[in-house]
Amino acid sequence: MLDGCTPWPEEFVDRYWMAGHWRGNTLDNLLRGWALQYGPRTALVHGDTRLTYALLNRRVDRMAAGFRLRGLQPGARVVVQLPNVPEFVIAAFALMRIGAVPVLCPVPHRAPEVSRLVRVTEAAGYVGPATYQGFDHTAMAADIAAQGPFLRKVFTLEAPGAANPYGGLTTDLSGCHYFPLRSIDAPPEPALAGRADQVAFLLLSEGADGTPGLVPRTHDDFAYQARAAAEAVALTEHDVYLAALPAHGTFALGCPGIVGTLSAGGTVVLAENLEPAECLAVIGRERVTLTSVGPDEARLWLDALPTAGADVSSLRLVQFAGTPPPPETAARAAAALGCRLQQVFGLPEGLVVLTRPTGPDEAVLTTQGRPLSPDDEIRVVDADGRDVPDGEPGELLARGPSTVRGYYRAPEHNARSFTGDGHLRTGHLARRTPDGHLVLTGRVEAAPR
Repeated sequence: MLDGCTPWPEEFVDRYWMAGHWRGNTLDNLLRGWALQYGPRTALVHGDTRLTYALLNRRVDRMAAGFRLRGLQPGARVVVQLPNVPEFVIAAFALMRIGAVPVLCPVPHRAPEVSRLVRVTEAAGYVGPATYQGFDHTAMAADIAAQGPFLRKVFTLEAPGAANPYGGLTTDLSGCHYFPLRSIDAPPEPALAGRADQVAFLLLSEGADGTPGLVPRTHDDFAYQARAAAEAVALTEHDVYLAALPAHGTFALGCPGIVGTLSAGGTVVLAENLEPAECLAVIGRERVTLTSVGPDEARLWLDALPTAGADVSSLRLVQFAGTPPPPETAARAAAALGCRLQQVFGLPEGLVVLTRPTGPDEAVLTTQGRPLSPDDEIRVVDADGRDVPDGEPGELLARGPSTVRGYYRAPEHNARSFTGDGHLRTGHLARRTPDGHLVLTGRVEAAPR
């Protein structure tokens, strides 16, 4: 386990192995298997770019070798701040393949947030766009590198046909080296032996008390989450998933998202924003069968649908991600899109609660569903930590095979956010129905820090 992380107690490790949840395979090695199994099938689509499973794995192999050639070592933390483009998937898997740890960062974050990530993780590298939507990410990375001893490798993705605005700068006065991301390519080398109980990547979270935290997701726990979520929606190699929510987040990454879709041999279509006309057109063009969207964006899609001229008849399932939608929005979506709906409540810390596509419509319209795993242990408690009866609201606590036991390098935060027996304090208020469904009712009011 990466230094600064809280491991699962051994009795829980044994339990999750015995249940078959954890299988001891790293995410990057799983990709090798998917490439062998689904080689000529289309794995990723972005605009006119289409990558088969075999080509995706080869790109990952070559970028991994390129990262090693440029000095990234196993265990190095690397901030990855890319939009929903193929290079996000390739770079994340390539870093995991060399034993480095991607720190997944939202694209809108700027120097205060990114520099904090670099300091907390002692990140040796940064992967991001050269510029994106008018913002100069390279200049930001250079400023951060000049402020401290950690950041020394910057890999930037230029837009197709764009020249590097830094004119081939490779090393600055602080000793930081700069590389075009597309040049990170080298002949593949023998695979490193990774361990699935090690941290695969770090996700950002705003915890129950509003304190930003870094969530250490292991290969075992995240592979299980994505696989179980794919099974819960009966995802197959014939499915096409539209990743329009940000790829750095738990929904687009693993509910089932990108990783879950690849695990089933399906196709992932990457969209860089949730703009209705663009997404509806992509659904029609790529015959998308499954996507995730927030309630606010769903309303915009529904408003645009009558005039968009898009054929959305391929959709079989739309997931409402995060905030529960108003019942009228869910009912409207079911009628307009002609497909099943699913509510999904997922946290970067690993808890996933979702309705089942085969369940009753009433559950989809009025609840957030049941926990993903049969070994998820859920409690609803009052302010004194006592369990409340079904039907009464309280704070939602959870522990399970995909729910972490602590934030990265944050002992004080962990003391506030986890119970003594390892339950995550989610900060969400919920009530449990007699049949085991959860209904989110709000947030716990955070105490002043």
